[in-house]
Amino acid sequence: MSDSPGPNRPHRGRPRHLVVGACAERRACEYLLAQGLRLRARNYRIRLGEIDLVMDDADVLVFVEVRYRAPGAPVSAAQSITGAKRRRLVAAAEHYVLTQNGAKGRRCRFDVVVVSEGIRWLKSAFDA
Repeated sequence: MSDSPGPNRPHRGRPRHLVVGACAERRACEYLLAQGLRLRARNYRIRLGEIDLVMDDADVLVFVEVRYRAPGAPVSAAQSITGAKRRRLVAAAEHYVLTQNGAKGRRCRFDVVVVSEGIRWLKSAFDA
């Protein structure tokens, strides 16, 4: 059975883009776990922004933005992360570091996982 919703799969009343996004986040998380990262949090939200996944990669705290794009989309998933989106991610990451146990003083990294026909992991996709 496919993970992605289709015309015959119910969306449980949720908009299709939210269902597709949740599937992409789940696939990205499973991929990163298989690469040896450890999950700390999913969908960490504050008023100023949200981080899809917060993970540990050895001694590095990793903030992961998951982007889904249908094959042939005019703008790539990586290109869709605007300056405003980066600022929101950084704000949420700063809040996480200040408020979560074991996060202060750790090296941090911002990664992007692009989910399309396959999965592409962009380590250190941008700087804070």
